[in-house]
Amino acid sequence: MRALGRISFSVQSGEAVALMGENGAGKSTLLRVLATLLVPSCGRVEIAGEDALRDPAAARKHIGYDTGIEEGFYGRLTGRDNLALFATLNNLSRAQAARRIGELADLLRMDSLDRQARTYSTGMLQRLGLARALIHSPSILLLDEPTRSLDPLAAADFRRFLKTEILGRYNATLLFASHSVAEIEELSDRILLLDRGEIRALDTAKNLCRSTKTARLEDAIRILAPPHSEADSKT
Repeated sequence: MRALGRISFSVQSGEAVALMGENGAGKSTLLRVLATLLVPSCGRVEIAGEDALRDPAAARKHIGYDTGIEEGFYGRLTGRDNLALFATLNNLSRAQAARRIGELADLLRMDSLDRQARTYSTGMLQRLGLARALIHSPSILLLDEPTRSLDPLAAADFRRFLKTEILGRYNATLLFASHSVAEIEELSDRILLLDRGEIRALDTAKNLCRSTKTARLEDAIRILAPPHSEADSKT
């Protein structure tokens, strides 16, 4: 069974596009392909003018990717040491890394960088994950359900940060997967709706509602990509 098929779309510089769809629709797979972590069996992937399949290293210079899961850190190292390690892996010098970590600490309001990462709260690990994705100053940010582990207040604060700092202040391009309608309506310029690995729609929330003659985005999504039963998902 193929994970993705008939996928063709483009995202403009500075645009925020939300990926929507049921579990198994292909959202995470698509993000991993764009992050050059999965190689598709056919097709073409272009990132900031770079051919991501022929030269993934060149494409990665433009990409920051965060899975939204609090893993991948060395628990006995401090947050600062973790970020320094990932800065080195992204070819930053020691001086560049120190400067960039300081900038991100201020930007993300991380005041616990000198504690071991294993002592961090979920919210702090979420910020550390975003700092890791931003360490090399990418122009494109890929986020997979960035607020999945946060409580409602922390999630609202995180969305506010993304909107004002990442999208507003830095004008980054954002492609993110989410099940939260509030998150999607607050952050996205357009919505890419996936269903069983194929695109069902790519438009603004307003236009999706208009085309389906609905008042709420949830209702528009149900019409464009009706939920599948558990039995259907196994076929």
